[in-house]
Amino acid sequence: MSTTLIQAVLSSSPNYDILFESLCWPEDSWPQTERVEALTALIEALGPFLTDSDSVQTSLTGVNKRGIRDKTESVIWSKCLPFLCRLSAEASDDTRCRESTASVCRLLAASVGVCGEKVRTRVVSSILPSLQRMSEEEPLAPGALGVQVAAEVLAALMPLLTADEELTLDTLNCALSSVRSLPDDLVSKVMVRIILTSLNCCSDASSNFILKRVLDDVCSWHSTERTAVVTERTLLCLTVLSDHLLKFHIAPSSECREADPRLRPQFWVICQDGLTHRDSVSRKRALYLLKRCAALSEEEGFDSRSTSEDGETLFKWVPSKSKPLREFWEDYTLVMETLEENQVHVVRPVLNRIDTLIQATVNDSEGSGLFHPSWLLCVYQRMFHSENKSLMREGVCHLLQLQILQQPAFAAAFSQFVVGSFMNVLSETSLFCRSPGQSVGDCPELAVKLQAFLVTFFTSLPLEDRGSVLFQLIQQLSSKHWCAVPLLFVCQAFSHLPPCPLLNISGLSALREVLRCTMITHQVLLRGAAQCFLLKSALSLTDVSEVTVDDLFSFLVHFRADESLCRGTELWNELCIWLLEHECSFKSRILDSDFTDDPTQKESIRAYVQQEVLAYLRVPASTGQAERLPDSREADKLARALLLCVDMERRRLGGQTSKILGSVLSPLLDTLSRVYANIYLPVRKSDKGLQLLLRLLQLGTKPCGQQKEVEEDEVMFAIEQTFLKLVDPVQDFILRRLCGELQELFDVERAELYLCVLRQLVVMCSSSSHYHKDIQQFAFLKLIKYSLSVLLEPTQQVPSVANQVSKAVSMASLAAVCELLQQGGIGMSADTGSALKSMNDYFYTLRTSSQCLSSLGNINKSLMKPQLLGSSSDLESQGLLQQDWGRIAANFLRDQWICLNFLIRTVGIKASVEISQVSETLRAALSCSIEALALLPSDLVLPVLNFMNALLPQLVQDQEDLCVQAVTLSWELVQGLSTNAHDFWPALKGFISMAFQHKLLQLTHDQAPILTTALKKIFTDLLELSQSKSGVFGVLLQHCCQTWLPNDPGSRDQAAVVFSSVFNHLDIVTEACVYGPVFRRDQRLVLDVQIYVEKLGATCASNVAVASDIRDDQLPRICVLTFLSRLDPSDQQHQRLMEELVMELLRKDSLISKSKVRSYGNSLQHRVKNRAWQTLLLLLPKLKEEFVATLVNHVFEAGFCSNQASVKYLIEWMMILVLVKYPHHIDKFWSCFNFDHEKTKTSICTFLSVLVHFSVIIPHVEDKLGQLRRALDVILQSCFNHNFSVRLYALLALKKVWSLAEEEEENDEAFKGLSSVVTACLNQAEAMQRTGNANKNWLRIQGHFFFGAFHPIRDYSMETIFHTFPSLSELADDEWIPPWKFEKLSSFPKNLLIPLRNSAPELGQLQAGDWIQQDRSEQDKEDRWSEVQKKITPWRSGVNDQEPELKLVPAQRAARLGKQHGSLLVVASLIDKPTNLGGLCRTCEIFGASGLVLDSLHHLNDKHFQSLSVSAELWLPLLEVKPVELTHFLQVKKSEGYCIVGVEQTANSQKLQDFKFPEKTLLLLGNEREGIPANLLQMLDVCVEIPQQGIIRSLNVHVSAALLIWEYTRQHLTSGSQEVHSDCS
Repeated sequence: MSTTLIQAVLSSSPNYDILFESLCWPEDSWPQTERVEALTALIEALGPFLTDSDSVQTSLTGVNKRGIRDKTESVIWSKCLPFLCRLSAEASDDTRCRESTASVCRLLAASVGVCGEKVRTRVVSSILPSLQRMSEEEPLAPGALGVQVAAEVLAALMPLLTADEELTLDTLNCALSSVRSLPDDLVSKVMVRIILTSLNCCSDASSNFILKRVLDDVCSWHSTERTAVVTERTLLCLTVLSDHLLKFHIAPSSECREADPRLRPQFWVICQDGLTHRDSVSRKRALYLLKRCAALSEEEGFDSRSTSEDGETLFKWVPSKSKPLREFWEDYTLVMETLEENQVHVVRPVLNRIDTLIQATVNDSEGSGLFHPSWLLCVYQRMFHSENKSLMREGVCHLLQLQILQQPAFAAAFSQFVVGSFMNVLSETSLFCRSPGQSVGDCPELAVKLQAFLVTFFTSLPLEDRGSVLFQLIQQLSSKHWCAVPLLFVCQAFSHLPPCPLLNISGLSALREVLRCTMITHQVLLRGAAQCFLLKSALSLTDVSEVTVDDLFSFLVHFRADESLCRGTELWNELCIWLLEHECSFKSRILDSDFTDDPTQKESIRAYVQQEVLAYLRVPASTGQAERLPDSREADKLARALLLCVDMERRRLGGQTSKILGSVLSPLLDTLSRVYANIYLPVRKSDKGLQLLLRLLQLGTKPCGQQKEVEEDEVMFAIEQTFLKLVDPVQDFILRRLCGELQELFDVERAELYLCVLRQLVVMCSSSSHYHKDIQQFAFLKLIKYSLSVLLEPTQQVPSVANQVSKAVSMASLAAVCELLQQGGIGMSADTGSALKSMNDYFYTLRTSSQCLSSLGNINKSLMKPQLLGSSSDLESQGLLQQDWGRIAANFLRDQWICLNFLIRTVGIKASVEISQVSETLRAALSCSIEALALLPSDLVLPVLNFMNALLPQLVQDQEDLCVQAVTLSWELVQGLSTNAHDFWPALKGFISMAFQHKLLQLTHDQAPILTTALKKIFTDLLELSQSKSGVFGVLLQHCCQTWLPNDPGSRDQAAVVFSSVFNHLDIVTEACVYGPVFRRDQRLVLDVQIYVEKLGATCASNVAVASDIRDDQLPRICVLTFLSRLDPSDQQHQRLMEELVMELLRKDSLISKSKVRSYGNSLQHRVKNRAWQTLLLLLPKLKEEFVATLVNHVFEAGFCSNQASVKYLIEWMMILVLVKYPHHIDKFWSCFNFDHEKTKTSICTFLSVLVHFSVIIPHVEDKLGQLRRALDVILQSCFNHNFSVRLYALLALKKVWSLAEEEEENDEAFKGLSSVVTACLNQAEAMQRTGNANKNWLRIQGHFFFGAFHPIRDYSMETIFHTFPSLSELADDEWIPPWKFEKLSSFPKNLLIPLRNSAPELGQLQAGDWIQQDRSEQDKEDRWSEVQKKITPWRSGVNDQEPELKLVPAQRAARLGKQHGSLLVVASLIDKPTNLGGLCRTCEIFGASGLVLDSLHHLNDKHFQSLSVSAELWLPLLEVKPVELTHFLQVKKSEGYCIVGVEQTANSQKLQDFKFPEKTLLLLGNEREGIPANLLQMLDVCVEIPQQGIIRSLNVHVSAALLIWEYTRQHLTSGSQEVHSDCS
């Protein structure tokens, strides 16, 4: 409504009540926007008339004015605000709501302007609380507005508020407060609509005040809550206000400077936090602010610095240094922007800019301090946070090579970054993968750099800071769970720090926390190695003056003897030497007056141990109540201290071991000597004495493989001699306690201690016949009889604790006796045998409650949970009953099966009165074992599996179904343990010993069809499991190979029977020969690191302490190859196995060759073929001549197949060896050259390669001259082959064979006649090879290892077959099997037909060369330089086969629509993404290209292609040309007059806008990642590049193509139109 109309209405003195009423709307209705706008215009027009100013002439009286004001205020409270509340409640975002909100807000602003200050204050006060809502989903209070609506209202009212400073401040405070609490999507609305609007409405002075207030608030908030969320919010606020905050001022006032964020240190902290923020938008905002600040500072000539509270200047600008400052920040922003790409190939080119930044910072640090190092840390932290692991690794490697850290100032500045972000990123396992060029077992490159980095970093730190930084680094290791690999290498880096006293007692506590928190679930070997490095670090970095001897031994107790710190290792010896050196330097302990009068006296290690032994055995008098077993860690600590003390003293004194032991062990010996006779000796004291005895014997024993003869280990020999004197009292005490005295819940654990001691005494006494006899007669016999009597007692109706504990102890005692007897440490007397039969009767007696055979006797009898009565019902016993009774009951059941397993092997099962049939008893026992699998926890089933091992062979004929059930259930149980490494491997070994024992392996399918089928299925499952869990198949192979060919085979007949079972399971041997799964990268990495640790040898104590348990994925092949090496060619069964295996391997090779699956380099198909031919080469010398005669044709046929280079070398070597050993087969070899050349094509190169080594074959043939003539004949024919590779091989063969012919020239006239011709031909052919690529290839093939250093006879060894050849033929290094891996197997034979190692070292010293055999069939030709194309499927038809389709089919379709094609041909054979190809097809069709060339027409069926092409393929000529055929195709098109244009940036590229496309243009597009391959660049006539302005270096290939296609079309459309105009004229 125009102003004129409003004025006309008002000038007619209307009835204002009626006017307002007509323009207002009913309460429940939705007002039209026009109505609201009309009311707004009315109130705005009335505004001047309502003032008291004399300048405005009005007829309104005071009463009228008051009435209008009242009406206007009524509009506010009854119309505007209620309707806004309604809009808030509906919370819709449609156009209607937005328009209504805007119009009502304008009406509200106009009304408030008329009503005056009080109404304005009241309205604003009612709206501000609406900003405090936590979210839009929070229910609205009555009369409240939504946040978005409230923000719009305040924005509309803001021009009215600027005059009221108090109200403006309240609004500002409320808005800033809401920024902290509102959701993200609402914060920007508040900032933009309220604060930004207020800045636009107020004066400069008020604006500066608001900006200062906002800056104060956000900086204060960020300084108190420096979190990611706060950083994100503060950056949003600062970015919204950046135009005001960073405004150019010619001469800034003091108020402007107060509002300048560049002068706020916290602002720069916010920017730095933003640059490293996880959110990309926050990073973008921070970088934007940084760029604005730098640009503004240069423009203003800004001269100031921002200094933080700690005196650090984060940002400084000096006008005189404007140029270096500008260059620095330009480089900095370029680096940070490029890092957003997250792609290494994009980021790597700008990494040199980081070096520029570093150099600028270094140079500046010596002068004015313009660049703070923390900005560099932001760059690294951004790389560390990258989603791309390769980019993360680039950042870590770059930091590790920083030279500036040699400067103390920079080292100190970087220290907290190293402690925080750097340590966090080091926890990423993938960083420690092997670098290209590193061999398996090498220390990862990053780990080597890390060692050097930490040394440099710590030596550069100020001395006073080193201790605290090291302490913080150690704390970082325990702050979260670290994976095994990074933890290992960080600990190793610590161990290489130069010795320096940096760690006090707090440091040792931090190291102890690392051991406690992070050493739980890691791989055992890596965990042990990390412990070794940690201990070495502690020895070199501990400040002994700050720790006591007791602190040290309390720390050492956390290192496990079975993983790291054990006697006999280099680490133990290092510790002894270190203790000797620092013995008198330790901090003194405050001792009790009982020990010394001088509380600060320095004590020796021996004195410490003596005092600790006395204190350890000092216990209070017994109270008569049941007591828990003392904590065994006390005994661990003291036993290790005692052993270290003895080894130290022996090293110091050079002997006197017995004397040293006597002085430190006398209190223990006294206690043990009285343990039986003194009935008043406290139980706690006897327990502690036995615990210390047990740990001394256990820890004193050196690990397997390192233990010397007993006489040489003086310490252990002396300990045993000392304790042998106490065997009788200790034995009698244990017997007395086990036979009736243990009746409390705590005594179950105590019984375990007693039985462990008893076992250890048996082991110790087994070398002494006197004590051996005593223990057998008095201990075992008495214990068996008493335990049986307890178990035979009837079960009480209400079981008591004493009764059930006695039964548990008795069963555990019987199990311990059975284990000792089974181990053979002692003999078995007649009385013991009789007692064992009684035990057998106990188990195989029917229960009175059941007559079911499956519930045989007392097998699987369980303990009943007792009830606590009387004095036993204390809270501790009740807790133990609730927590541990399940474990006690499970152990009771397990102990039964330990006994049963021993009894069935020694006593057997005798039919009882109740069961007349032995087979029925066996069946019942097996049923019970199946039941036990369900009853027992998975980690306790091993005794059951061992029992089944003995039982299955006796039942398989009569009870096959039951046996299959037992085997199947056992396998399911083992599979369920696959995620529990501690229990899985023992269970797997037990299962394989049971299911694949030789008696079951001997069964044929006819004898046991169900069982053999089940075993085949289990074998398949094992193979599948081994793909994800390394070592599974190795366990089976080790067992089977040892079963079929044991180290001690026994009698010949027995060995033959056992070996015969291998024919029933030939598939196991065959699969093992070609086994070697390609593991995931993380699994491969862990295996590589394990090999690295193993290669450290004895220098890493974990290799000695951890029991060798090889789980290498190469182990199955190593086992089976060792097995095959041990076969005797004279044994008929062995010969039969080899022949059947050879045929199976050839069948596998043939199936792969005939399959249509692509066999690219290092693919699974390639590896399987390579492994098969390696095995054939190993077996060849053992095969009979008759069998080789049948084998020759298969070998020659394999030569015609398409194979990778490594497989070809093996096949060619096989041919050479066959012809050397059996030269009469040479006629079959010559016949290979007579096949149809169209079928053989380049495969003839394989046979030419054999002729290159003809000098090895010719001495063994009869007609040497005739064979030389035939060789020359076939070679000369190949010299004229159309294929370059064939000619090249023929030339090399001619050169080699003719040298042999020249030696025979005098004896054969034919050679004399050929001499001049061949020599001239050879010279001419060589001359042709002296230019360009031909010369390079000629030199490469002559220098290739297979045609140069390699000798087929001299180098015939396992090392060449399995290590040298794979390494020289570009097989992945996980396929290389070094000789030492064979030597590690104890079963590897010393006498071999093929030597293990090469006699000559020349071949092994070579490196893989550039030449890879190009003798591929047309089906599989490929350029080895184009690795990115390896996944493309081989093409099936040539170009000519596709021409009819190109010319006719799509053209006919297009002609029907009256459409014509141009002359542009687009070649996209290098592109492999269907989405790009689909879009490209559509573009080509739209712009009328003559055709599109693809690598495969199969793309047309891809749904992604079709979704972008939208049927364009139906109207566009399509042609299939494989990448390997592009060279030929381009040459053909060149001959047809096409100009070959490539899209590539080169030194001679032409700009797209400057290039004029010829009419006949072929556009060659590069690969998405690699562009146009180097071998095709020279085929191009022109390279065209697209001008670029941005940072990103490349466009999407479809986009690039579309730009060029359009430019071609535009040029020719223009030229076409000009031709039309000229014709018309």
